[in-house]
Amino acid sequence: MARRRQESGNADLAMLVLGGAMGSLMAGHGSQKAFGWFNGPGMEGTSGFMEMLGLTPGRRWATLAAASEFGGGTLTTLGLLNPLGPLGVVGSMAMAWKTAHADKPIWVTEGGAELPLTNIAAALALMISGPGKYSLDRALGIRLPRWIGPVGLAAILLTVFYGAGGGGGEEAPDEDTAREELAGEED
Repeated sequence: MARRRQESGNADLAMLVLGGAMGSLMAGHGSQKAFGWFNGPGMEGTSGFMEMLGLTPGRRWATLAAASEFGGGTLTTLGLLNPLGPLGVVGSMAMAWKTAHADKPIWVTEGGAELPLTNIAAALALMISGPGKYSLDRALGIRLPRWIGPVGLAAILLTVFYGAGGGGGEEAPDEDTAREELAGEED
């Protein structure tokens, strides 16, 4: 019995570490898009990047990406309203994978989807396991219905299919290339 309690405590601690690390980094990434923090492009630059990826209108997709990353990351970090935070992360990372990384080798050093896929896996693990004992959900007694996860994943698949569908077969630029092209247009 004591061993089972220790294993459960270790799992709760592991979820806290995973949610804190992935969630806070995702919230920071979203703040780059939304507010231009941490040398990010802000909403204007993100809108232009979305247009370059073929996601039009760019402002709408930029707002969705920033909200998914910043909001999803923040909720995941806090362990609040699970599975909404991890769903936001999965949505943003699935769209990034499909639009900016899909036609490249897997490794991030080659512009691939290594990092988005890792974030998707971490978010799905937190969605499946729940936020754990060290979460605001537990502290506040919040438990959202279990059906939200599968319905949310279905909505994400439809959104990615809709948004990235009909991409015209062009290879999408990676984020650094797109920023350089946008900077060149502003000069």
